[in-house]
Amino acid sequence: MPFEFKKLEIPEVILVSPKVISDERGFFLETYKKTEFIKGGINCDFVQDNQSFSSKNVLRGLHFQKSPKAQGKLVQCLSGKIFDVAVDIRPNSSYFRKWVCAELSAENKNMLYIPEGFAHGFVTLSETSKIGYKCSDEYSPEHNAGIIWNDSQININWPVESPLLSDKDKELPLLRNIKF
Repeated sequence: MPFEFKKLEIPEVILVSPKVISDERGFFLETYKKTEFIKGGINCDFVQDNQSFSSKNVLRGLHFQKSPKAQGKLVQCLSGKIFDVAVDIRPNSSYFRKWVCAELSAENKNMLYIPEGFAHGFVTLSETSKIGYKCSDEYSPEHNAGIIWNDSQININWPVESPLLSDKDKELPLLRNIKF
């Protein structure tokens, strides 16, 4: 199988490690193969691909889209290194308000699958980072939402003390103030 799938502490969030074929010329890997992902527990139809570029200590998130346009995401770090976070925001879940993380980098080539019902955020640990991610639904401005990065009820242990935030992300609400 060209991938290893590891369920994290919240079992719906899955760390995907691709098989890398390397030689003196470089490397090759598959980043997505629907049949293999289904076998690994990820049965998701991706409909949009995105990329972002960030400088060191830039924190993006915590973002999500509300139903009926909720998005699952498959996140990969194409250059640099990020601390990637998924927060369970499903009110009826036994994992509600809990978070899991993974370090994604161009070096380790791992990916993180974050299903619908989760907020997503990351901070760049290297001088710069470029991430690519697949989404299970298209971007919808009227369903776009977020949670402030330092919500004390979630209590994420971010590896930076003073992250750089967009003006929009600075104004995001606490989870308790969001109506689903």
